Amino acid sequence: MPPEDRFVPRFAAEPPQDLLPYGRWSQNLTQEFLAACLRIDSAGEDLGEPDEVTWYPDRTWHGRTFVPATALTGKGYELYGYVSFAPGGDGEEPSEFHAVADYTAETAEANPDWQIDLCDEVVGTWRGEQGKAAAMTLVWGRPLVDGGAVVTGELADLAVDQCVLLEGRFTLIAPDDYRGDTLDVKLYDRRGGELAHESLYAEDDDEDDEDDDDDEDA
Repeated sequence: MPPEDRFVPRFAAEPPQDLLPYGRWSQNLTQEFLAACLRIDSAGEDLGEPDEVTWYPDRTWHGRTFVPATALTGKGYELYGYVSFAPGGDGEEPSEFHAVADYTAETAEANPDWQIDLCDEVVGTWRGEQGKAAAMTLVWGRPLVDGGAVVTGELADLAVDQCVLLEGRFTLIAPDDYRGDTLDVKLYDRRGGELAHESLYAEDDDEDDEDDDDDEDA
């Protein structure tokens, strides 16, 4: 085979290893996540009380397991983030817990045109050729259209990660923002037909289009 034109990490993270959190494990993770939510700097905004936490499939990369989460609040915001930890081995319990949380007013309920509800957080860096670096990005969410089976993360149409839907939810860890290319998330059915496509930068693209229109009108 000829050399690869795009030298970039692909399928770097382990596939999900467990079911979605439940029972005592879910309670432990919820405590970590809600504690991180209390540390959010909301600039004086009342975010409201969180509803039940929704968990997403685990992914393990670079020696840590990441379990993403979301929770809607009574004020119409969405809290999102993850709990990460060092996975236990040989009978040892997980340790070194760390939680990250933020909030947004842009929810799926307020955006009926969305096809995939996405959250993302950069969790590391991969150094590539000629000093260029990719942002290793945790991406999680749920399709808002029916019939999906697998979600992929694609960089310049090259699949760099994928996740089988687990109770209608997915998690990816994939390189983003590398050599001028950004990550796209695509939903496929069981036969490999594409059902939906969302960019991590959809809002930025819209703003760029508006700026271009303004320049043309000037």
